[in-house]
Amino acid sequence: MNVGCVILACTLFAGASSESKTGLAVKPPCRSGFSQNFYTVLVPRVVLHGQNILKVKFEDCQHSKEVGFVSSDPNFSVRPDGTVYAEQELSNLSEPIQFMVTARELFDPHIWETTVKLAPAGHPHPLPLTKVGIEEMLSRVWDSQPRVFKFARKHQRSSYANGLRRQKRDWVIPPINVPENSRGPFPHMLVRIRSDQDKDVGIRYSITGAGADQPPSGIYNIDPISGNMFVTQPLDREERASFHLRAHAVDMNGNQVENPIDLYIYVIDMNDNRPEFKNQVYNGSVAEGSKPGSSVMQVTASDSDDSTTANGMVRYRILSQTPHSPIPNMFTINSETGDIVTVAAGLDREKVSQYTIIVQATDMEGNLNFGLSNTATALISITDINDNPPELTVRTFSGEVPENKVNVVVANLTVVDRDQPHSPNWNAVYRIVSGDPSGHFTIRTNPVTNEGMLTVIKPVDFEMNRAFMLTVVVSNQAHLASGIQSSLQSTAGVTISVQDVNEPPVFPVNPKTIRFEEGVPAGTTLTVFSAQDPDHFVHQIVRYSKLSDPANWLRINRTNGQITTMAVLDRESMYVRNNIYEATFLAFDNGKSGSPQASGTGTLQIYLIDVNDNPPVLIPQEGQVCQRARPNSRINITASDADSDPNVGPFGFELPTFPPSVRRNWTITRLSGDYAQLRLRIPYLEAGVYEIPITVSDSGNPQLSNRSMIRIKVCPCDHNGDCSATGAVAAAGLGTGAIIAILICIIVLLSMVLLFVVWMKRREKEKQAKPLLIDPEDDVRDNILKYDEEGGGEEDQDYDLSQLQQPESLDHIINKPTGVRRVDERPVIPESQYPVRPSLPHPGDIGDFIHDGLRAADNDPTAPPYDSLLVFDYEGNGSTAGSVSSLNSTSSGDQDYDYLNDWGPRFKKLADLYGGGDDD
Repeated sequence: MNVGCVILACTLFAGASSESKTGLAVKPPCRSGFSQNFYTVLVPRVVLHGQNILKVKFEDCQHSKEVGFVSSDPNFSVRPDGTVYAEQELSNLSEPIQFMVTARELFDPHIWETTVKLAPAGHPHPLPLTKVGIEEMLSRVWDSQPRVFKFARKHQRSSYANGLRRQKRDWVIPPINVPENSRGPFPHMLVRIRSDQDKDVGIRYSITGAGADQPPSGIYNIDPISGNMFVTQPLDREERASFHLRAHAVDMNGNQVENPIDLYIYVIDMNDNRPEFKNQVYNGSVAEGSKPGSSVMQVTASDSDDSTTANGMVRYRILSQTPHSPIPNMFTINSETGDIVTVAAGLDREKVSQYTIIVQATDMEGNLNFGLSNTATALISITDINDNPPELTVRTFSGEVPENKVNVVVANLTVVDRDQPHSPNWNAVYRIVSGDPSGHFTIRTNPVTNEGMLTVIKPVDFEMNRAFMLTVVVSNQAHLASGIQSSLQSTAGVTISVQDVNEPPVFPVNPKTIRFEEGVPAGTTLTVFSAQDPDHFVHQIVRYSKLSDPANWLRINRTNGQITTMAVLDRESMYVRNNIYEATFLAFDNGKSGSPQASGTGTLQIYLIDVNDNPPVLIPQEGQVCQRARPNSRINITASDADSDPNVGPFGFELPTFPPSVRRNWTITRLSGDYAQLRLRIPYLEAGVYEIPITVSDSGNPQLSNRSMIRIKVCPCDHNGDCSATGAVAAAGLGTGAIIAILICIIVLLSMVLLFVVWMKRREKEKQAKPLLIDPEDDVRDNILKYDEEGGGEEDQDYDLSQLQQPESLDHIINKPTGVRRVDERPVIPESQYPVRPSLPHPGDIGDFIHDGLRAADNDPTAPPYDSLLVFDYEGNGSTAGSVSSLNSTSSGDQDYDYLNDWGPRFKKLADLYGGGDDD
């Protein structure tokens, strides 16, 4: 059987090589410790006993040869030169193994640590490399000279050259490491795959897997003839950290020549990502006065690079602090966790309420030369604690209050507190610790200004206390912080002066209750209801008056307050409630100088003791029984009495001896103390209405009795004992009195009708004896008369009607010279007396009344129309009707106008003009 082999040739990227050289040129200062904080090594799935794994490098700046190494995993040990080897055989490794290696010098107590991570071959885990050790790893993986690996037969147990390692008859190809972000040129050869049978037969090579023929496809390809595998583009570890491909070798017919080979390609991480904070601004808080080491907040940044390498290891530091009070470095930050803590005392919110911290996050474990950085802002608020006690602004306050006033603010206590306003550390609480044993005052806090409002809640009396000296203490709602003492200015004195006012007289006993029997006669003295004036330092006279006396039974002496009766006291009055009669009286003084009178009221309650002054009254007043005696045909009777015990029941009921028919027909049987039964004594009584007198007596002393009438309807009954309809009608017959009343009403009604007829007849006769003064045909009253309309002229339609209207003012008439006037003038002479019509004139006197009124009007010169000459405006020219002035009036000269003198005063002017008399 032919022996096949595969040859892998690896070349190093020029960019990686140059970067490695640049890195080796930089020599950091000597510092004892491991060269790397983290080592990652690929190991086969089976590790043999004593097999070397890797060699850790320790830098000993003191050049001490006695350095001891210890492994935290018992399966591995470390030789003095730093070589890590397996203490026992490990098989079937499937998961990475991580352990710590510590180093310690002989005479140095300091201990150094590093982490070793063993990744089994074939495990999909990237190969992390640190910045410091990348040259060493690349030189180990990428060799400038191709290396040849030969496949061994399944039963071949020997090892082949250049690193082939046996693992249960299978040979594992070391992984291929490719740095990310390579600059090319592309495609760039990674390895060469060959089969030792390519000399005998034509071989075609191919690769399969994600990155080759599967998404993301096209990243890797292979020359099917030469077996050279290439990467075609730059890689990004943050997108994909590893690839698993399979290499195939087939002949020209497609027959498999070699078994497929697994190729693991790991993308080597480069530091190409800056740390990113989760927030650009962080908010935190810490209480003022916190001790050093108090936790404030935490900032967090993440790096997309490999967190197991220095590329992704972020370290934090504070760049600046604003303000620098009290020192520039009040805070520090844990470089690995990002926790910010205080490092100094002196935080005071009243001086600095907020700090601004600029925090920087750097990868490469904080190496500022190689690492990438980013910044964020941390706002630290200093929270308030009650480290400032409230202080009153002055040591003594003063105020004054009138006596007998409540809810009056006497003084405002001002306070200063430097803590945060409107918080429990600032809100003031005031207490009165002395000077007010009776609790007259309280102090309420103004929620806006924090002032204490000293308020009167219980009236003060000038005659008892003219002044108060209070001691007031102020504190906060929250307790003072530990170690903070109260200030001496938290206590102050308050002096309160009480102002004297005119107080009203006071009745010592109010209300005052007295007891009297009802029926006390008028003029009886009941009691003296006097008041006292509280103003002891000023002598005043007290007078009394009655304010309320519903029944008007009492009077009070104006000077001494003596109460006497004006009427008989009656317990049964509507003004008495529960045997008590109340009256209210007023007591007033004469007032101090400059003060008005003051008055006080007092209530007098008179408890009236009952006496037997009301006889009982029978109940009910009417009833109904059957005309034939039956067991259920009876009436239960009782009585009511306005008096009270013992002047009421038990009642006594008795039928009178007269008339004899009462006791002969009826009988009374006692049922109990207050009830009795009235029933027929005889077996049959004629139907009708009977009024039966019954004498009712009470049990008072002296006993009172009353004779009451009960109206009984006796009627025929049916078999159930109820009155039948016929019997009810018969029993409802009218008595003699009712019949007489009905007859009287009828007579009165007939008389009124007769009188009305007689009056109408007489009126007819009077109308026939005196006819009307005027003919009905000539009576124009209540008639509408229509006259012909003349119509308007041609050029006289536009005329001023105001000249024909009554003016509002007569000034122009009064000032007008004597002569013709435009309006009527009423003569200034005494008016005539007209006859007064009687309120109820006789019909026959109506005509006389009218004639008398007409005669008075004819002789009245003041009655309109007044005798005046009126002048109207000029009508105008151009009228086709012509002027009426062309009409001439003629007179025969022989006409006699003397009869005008007989027409009365209103025709006197006309008679003078035409009658030939003298002109006025």
